[in-house]
Amino acid sequence: MIDWSRVSELHEEVGDDALGEVLELFSSEVAEGLARLAQANSATAIAAEFHFLKGAALNLGLDEVAQICAKGEENARNGVMTEAQRLAVTEQFPASCQELSSQWRDRIGAN
Repeated sequence: MIDWSRVSELHEEVGDDALGEVLELFSSEVAEGLARLAQANSATAIAAEFHFLKGAALNLGLDEVAQICAKGEENARNGVMTEAQRLAVTEQFPASCQELSSQWRDRIGAN
């Protein structure tokens, strides 16, 4: 689920052209973060990558993805398995980024 009001706020802050650039940069950073998460093999590294991804998700209103990341971060810090969250975030984050990129103008009424 995308918090379109957050996307609208961001649009008001940066404008049309800049928001498009922010979304491109965001997608690139997310891909890098997901790659680091896939390679992370210590609880500290896993928690750090989930924390990074959670922040990225919250910045753009990707609430469900942020919740998955928060759970993964918490599990990693508590020594609990994180595979379910790793799989979920690997599937849902790119799909949410795609939805955001393709629909933001229509959803927030931007020209």
